[in-house]
Amino acid sequence: MSTNQATVSTIQRPKPPTQWQLFYRTFCANKGAVLGLMVLVAMIVLALAAPIIAPHDPYELFTGKEQLPPMFMEGGDKAFPFGTDDAGRDTLSRLLYGARYSLFIGLCATILSMLGGISLGLSAAFWAKRWGKAVMLVNDILMSYPSLLLAIIIAAILGPSMTNTIITIALVCLPPFIRLTRATAMVELQRDYVTAARVMGAGTPRLLFITVLPNCLAPLIVQATMIFSAAILEAGAIGFLGFGVQPPDAEWGAMLGTARQYIQSNVWLAIFPGTAIFLSALAVNLTGDGLRDALDPKLKQVS
Repeated sequence: MSTNQATVSTIQRPKPPTQWQLFYRTFCANKGAVLGLMVLVAMIVLALAAPIIAPHDPYELFTGKEQLPPMFMEGGDKAFPFGTDDAGRDTLSRLLYGARYSLFIGLCATILSMLGGISLGLSAAFWAKRWGKAVMLVNDILMSYPSLLLAIIIAAILGPSMTNTIITIALVCLPPFIRLTRATAMVELQRDYVTAARVMGAGTPRLLFITVLPNCLAPLIVQATMIFSAAILEAGAIGFLGFGVQPPDAEWGAMLGTARQYIQSNVWLAIFPGTAIFLSALAVNLTGDGLRDALDPKLKQVS
């Protein structure tokens, strides 16, 4: 009987959850992260589907319809659900198309800063004496400046355009990636598996990008979500100040910059793009919190 009971208990014992199952379970346990991811996905879908769902062309001027209030306010028009701007262009259509600019700028700037930061951080950790000290000295100097002030200076030097805005934000967001990559890589370089890879004759590129980098990705992914949120805010601030995407292109920061002179009289012109920037940054931050909980082994809940 004891042998049969042991056999039955062995058969009925559940399999331990895989890493992906643990990740999914921990991420879904964070309701705020799930909500943030849903909002972020919805914004991406709306941005991609803007040519289909936008009620009007974002550049079309409707003469005599300038600064119409939203349709739920007195004087509104059902043909323009969110009203029109100072030139008579549909605000809802410009918001949908503006999501393309703002999210694209944030994504491209995050990817560029992540690639550059990982490369410089890994090299600074591997060659720590001279090259590492030089990289960290420049990195500390950049981090000593307020990010927005540094972004304005770089944007003013490069000139206003979407490409220059991406370059500007990527440079401003580079220092956190360098610092985090270097700190994580220096810990990993002391591990036994790195010593074993060196003994087996692994070259420097293989040692850095194949052996060490995969073990540094978890904190870097979380950092990327935070940088993505910051990049959206930086793009909005640069556009608001007139150094980013230029009118008549529909970008949320540029829309805010155009609306600032009408804030006291027609406040809705600033409310809608400002709310879009706020919601996108909040959604990315909430998603990043969920990723941090799911990727940190100390925070995973095994049940």
